[in-house]
Amino acid sequence: MPNQTLRPAQLSRATLARQMLLRREPLPVAEAVHRLFALQAQEPKPPFLALWSRLTDFAADELRAALRDATVLRVTLVRGTLHLVTAADYAAIRAPLQPVLAGSFTALGDRAAGIDLARVLPAARTAFATGPMTFEELRRRLAPDFPGLDERVLGYAVRMNLPLVMAPSQDRWGYPRVSRFGLTRPFGAAADPDELVVRYLACFGPATAADAQTFTGLPRLKPVFDRLADRLVTFLDDRKRTLYDLPDAPRPAADAPAPPRFLADFDNLVLGYQDRTRFFADAFKSHVTTRNLRVRATFLLDGQIRGTWAISRTAKAATVTMTPFEPLSADAVATLEPEALALLRFAEPDSPAHRVAVAVAAG
Repeated sequence: MPNQTLRPAQLSRATLARQMLLRREPLPVAEAVHRLFALQAQEPKPPFLALWSRLTDFAADELRAALRDATVLRVTLVRGTLHLVTAADYAAIRAPLQPVLAGSFTALGDRAAGIDLARVLPAARTAFATGPMTFEELRRRLAPDFPGLDERVLGYAVRMNLPLVMAPSQDRWGYPRVSRFGLTRPFGAAADPDELVVRYLACFGPATAADAQTFTGLPRLKPVFDRLADRLVTFLDDRKRTLYDLPDAPRPAADAPAPPRFLADFDNLVLGYQDRTRFFADAFKSHVTTRNLRVRATFLLDGQIRGTWAISRTAKAATVTMTPFEPLSADAVATLEPEALALLRFAEPDSPAHRVAVAVAAG
């Protein structure tokens, strides 16, 4: 029997259901982060906005509390960037990714020449045993024992190979401008990626092996999907590529209601796939991802990413400006405005006024 073909709208609804964007969920923060796999947190603010868009009555203090009590950690993880992950999930995700993280250091080639990890990592452990410190402080501690070596590469070697956690603070978005790191629990030996692939599909399926590779940074995952064949179901997309999924995962109908939502910078929805056409056409890629690989904040309308947004602030008002890919109808703007204003009140609660603006379409 031929595999069922799933249209982009069906794929969109499947992802939205798993990413808690078809309806807000009444979940504790740690459970939500687990359900989302991990949240990109290279900048501290986006995870707060990502959770606000997904949880019922989310308050920023909930995430700050989870960071302070270490049920949620901010750590180097997927693709070598900072992510929020639950403490319970950290080792299971980090261990299979470790060869890729270690490889990103060795890929520096000549810049890494002379850096002996067998000496550097124990020295860094000893330094961090005294308490959290910035990487500038760490480099100053290490430099006398490793003269003539690139101090920034030393720091990068430590970041990619030691289990470090960023120390939270009382700042508005949970972290100070200058961040300090400390040791967290070890992640153990490198593990095979089978369960990581299963977790990926639970959060992002149906998806191709190339999609999973793009999100995780792990190479050559097709043999893993083949090895897991008895645990998975397969479909085809409209280009006849094989999509993998978990048998009992939600796959709503293509016409399932999809409310307007505002996604943070670097949101999972954009980062989760090599092929993003379930959410927007290839023609709009450059509007979402900049040349320096920044992934802009976007908004969803009827299950599709229809443009980007940004907040500006003056003494008199905070304004969220939507920049659509193509002109929006008056009805579309009216549908988006309540969600935009609610987002703005969350992000800028002390502003005397909140406004919504629509820029000229990006084209």
